[in-house]
Amino acid sequence: MAPQIDTFLMFQKGDAEEAMTFYVSLFDDAKVVSLTRFGPGEAGEEGKIKLATFALAGREYMCMDSPPMHDFTFTPSMSLFVVCDTEEELDRLYGALVEGGHPLMPLGSYEFSRKFGWVNDRFGVSWQINLP
Repeated sequence: MAPQIDTFLMFQKGDAEEAMTFYVSLFDDAKVVSLTRFGPGEAGEEGKIKLATFALAGREYMCMDSPPMHDFTFTPSMSLFVVCDTEEELDRLYGALVEGGHPLMPLGSYEFSRKFGWVNDRFGVSWQINLP
């Protein structure tokens, strides 16, 4: 049997559920697949996400609220790349993701794309939004 490979997002500010809920709200066919919370006496804060799986555009992602704080966080060198069908879709997604976050490459026409933008969202996750 071949191994399964999933993208795993580790949140350190206790905001995994807020981020997951936000991401699921952005895509029509998105959903929370599973969610397990830390219980009393466990390593993480009670009620925070121990492990969750959610689906965006047919792909599954995993996330959690990390009990310990680490000396690292998300980096733009690893990003979620979204290919849009329309300019309206690209503008909507970029606008929602940049709110409270910050642009790494502003929306524009580039030699590699008709319209493209790169943003770190308010949770620190990096997204590249593309209209080929």
